[in-house]
Amino acid sequence: MSDAVKVGFVPFSTAARGMLVVFCDDTLKFGAATAKALGDAAATVKKAAATSQFKGKSASTLDLLAPEGLKASRLLVIGTGKVEELKDSDLLKFGGVLAGKIRAGIDAVTVVAELPSGAMAPEQAASIASGVLLRAYKFDRYKTKKKDGEDDSVSAAVSFAVGDVAAAKKAFAPNNHIVDGVILARELVNEPPNVLFPVEFARRASELKKLGVVVEVLDVKAMTKLGMGALLGVSQGSVQPGRMVIMRWDGGKKGEQPVAFVGKGVTFDTGGISIKGAGSMEDMKGDMGGAACVVGLMHALAGRKAKINVVGAIGLVENMPDGNAQRPGDIVTSMSGQTIEIINTDAEGRLVLADVLWYVKETFKPKFMIDLATLTGAIMVALGTEHAGLFSNNDELSERLYAVGQATGEKVWRMPMGPEYDKLMDSQFADMKNAGARHGGSITAAQFLQRFVGDTPWAHLDIAGTAMGAPKTEINHSWASGYGVRLLERLVADYYEPRK
Repeated sequence: MSDAVKVGFVPFSTAARGMLVVFCDDTLKFGAATAKALGDAAATVKKAAATSQFKGKSASTLDLLAPEGLKASRLLVIGTGKVEELKDSDLLKFGGVLAGKIRAGIDAVTVVAELPSGAMAPEQAASIASGVLLRAYKFDRYKTKKKDGEDDSVSAAVSFAVGDVAAAKKAFAPNNHIVDGVILARELVNEPPNVLFPVEFARRASELKKLGVVVEVLDVKAMTKLGMGALLGVSQGSVQPGRMVIMRWDGGKKGEQPVAFVGKGVTFDTGGISIKGAGSMEDMKGDMGGAACVVGLMHALAGRKAKINVVGAIGLVENMPDGNAQRPGDIVTSMSGQTIEIINTDAEGRLVLADVLWYVKETFKPKFMIDLATLTGAIMVALGTEHAGLFSNNDELSERLYAVGQATGEKVWRMPMGPEYDKLMDSQFADMKNAGARHGGSITAAQFLQRFVGDTPWAHLDIAGTAMGAPKTEINHSWASGYGVRLLERLVADYYEPRK
């Protein structure tokens, strides 16, 4: 984890220790405090920039070892590009770039949190600090031997020299909880499936009680009593029993209508009887990325004491092909009473979500429901790994998700829905079937889910391309990204919590 890297805030007047980090714009201009920290070394920087063709472009770097005229062992200059165009996501990237430069032997880093225009706002310094922690995370607990070049010994204190220490600490406090939520989601997705099965996942989610979250775990008996035949049909082929976990954070007014988040939690997906090919099946340990996001989100909201009532619900199953497994041709009855013909046992996530969505809708009557699921490979064909697919019955909710996606860098793209697609899910033997035709697979999956949300404003995020195995970014070098935690935390903060 990122525990080996710590961040803190100190006054501008604090003497630099270890590696010195400063910022310049695309004209190579420094702020006054930065120029003072550099002293005579500023000329060396200008000369080195000319030699290496460093132009100060956003997230570009100039790295100098033992710079002449400085006590610092190393100097890192990070370009900001045009300061007036800076976004929050850019600041996160700067932190990630910084963390990527920390090597074994560097135990202290001093960051002059200043732009050419003056001291960074407390929120800006806090964003860079968050980027440092997100990039520093790695998952290597099962390695007993490290190869040469693996920076297992990296351990550094990163001090941000700021104009107002108290304000920076206050701005960073909620960010720290959000980072912890992202890292929790990454941890869950990265864990091997023999360690993280449904019961263990439910146990880890239950640890949110320490933050004041009310957690209820429903076992097979309880779900059977509720009539959750869709979810239970998926899990019946595994020796690992299914679970549903309901998490409640009551930070708003008593009795106020909550917002709700639902996650698909297939802790391993073989495809069942409709078994997947062997190639890359090991990646199916990540088929619970939606549930991981919901747990991480609840951690973030509870940690920063969000002033809103929130429900998080996850359906946890393992999809296996034993002699008791669900078959193509089976018909199951969902909690809603609607019957479902099983066409493909590898279209299992929507069956899990169907019962959980219905339960949340009926039990909590939320303002909206957003579900997240690594649901279809088809969404990756459409959108690659840069955007999650967004499907919704509500324009306002969709517009808000798009806006916060642009702000956080966890981007979404709205996909079409409509009756023409919906009829593709009709069955001649039951109320619906669980898989449509080959084309438009992500859309027909969303149409299936919509049958379980009624009139509740709802959005479905297909995160198959963004939750795991996506290309490394400035703020994530882990297989699991923790996608969705920052997106949905910002949605809640910007649109649903009371204005300060």
